[in-house]
Amino acid sequence: MSQTGALGKDLVGLESLSREQIVAILDTAEPFKEISERRIKKVPVLRGKTIVNLFFEASTRTRVSFEFAEKRLSADTVNISSTGSSVAKGETLVDTARNLEAMRIDMVVIRHGSSGAAGFLADRIPSNVVNAGDGAHEHPTQGLLDMLTIRDRMGRIGGLKVCIVGDILHSRVARSNIYGLLKLGAEVAVCGPPTLLPRSFGELGVRVFPRVEEAIQWADVLNVLRLQLERMEAGYVPSLREYNRIWGISSERLEKAPRDLLILHPGPMNRGVEIDSDVADGPHSVILNQVTNGVAVRMAVLYLLSGGQPEKAEAAKGGGEA
Repeated sequence: MSQTGALGKDLVGLESLSREQIVAILDTAEPFKEISERRIKKVPVLRGKTIVNLFFEASTRTRVSFEFAEKRLSADTVNISSTGSSVAKGETLVDTARNLEAMRIDMVVIRHGSSGAAGFLADRIPSNVVNAGDGAHEHPTQGLLDMLTIRDRMGRIGGLKVCIVGDILHSRVARSNIYGLLKLGAEVAVCGPPTLLPRSFGELGVRVFPRVEEAIQWADVLNVLRLQLERMEAGYVPSLREYNRIWGISSERLEKAPRDLLILHPGPMNRGVEIDSDVADGPHSVILNQVTNGVAVRMAVLYLLSGGQPEKAEAAKGGGEA
């Protein structure tokens, strides 16, 4: 039977969360980091729980990160992947989920190509639902791990200037970052080609930079988004070479920054397109830290949705096999 934890029943997006709920997730993730450093990387927090990873879109990083999180909490996991047209309709999605419900599952982690699919499912089944990315809507755990990584390195989020650079139009990561960062007191900007900047983003309270050089002068943190190459045929940018020349994050551009910038990228990267290799692998990059933090954040989300309390996370961590 599904439980309602500190986050409510589901994590569909960060837009609906309070500042206190976001901070609770980040704080809960901190003690779970240490589990990944142990010889035996497991605690019995979700022993007896069954979690279904329902991925209707291809994914490697997010799916594997959730699997690691689930296994380290001792949950039983089932992975279902499907990209066929038969799952495109909401009715079929619900039929699939109800069949799983009949097997007495506890949670569903869902990635789907349609915006709103996670919320649609959450409203129709009693199990906890975690959104692992739905269309161009939100990717809440990615936003959370980005914020945790920033807080780890900078010591805070409030008052920082964070610029999201690249393909904003198609990015669910951008939306989750904007909702979360603003609630935690950061100043947020976006920067990219005009064809990839939705006009509606100005209504969210973010600044818009027409040139990447201006963004670099302003920001403390750059979160560099993947240029979605599958969109190239639609004519959003002239060419990959042109995009890199005008918008790419290079060491030459960063050398002109008035301060050392923190560089994030949600992955997978197109090296030499939106980010150069010497930046991605450089001293200011925290891209691998994001991957590590992703497991801890997803552990925290699963723990809280299952009824765990933030203040008891340290004790839950200590209950494992050291």
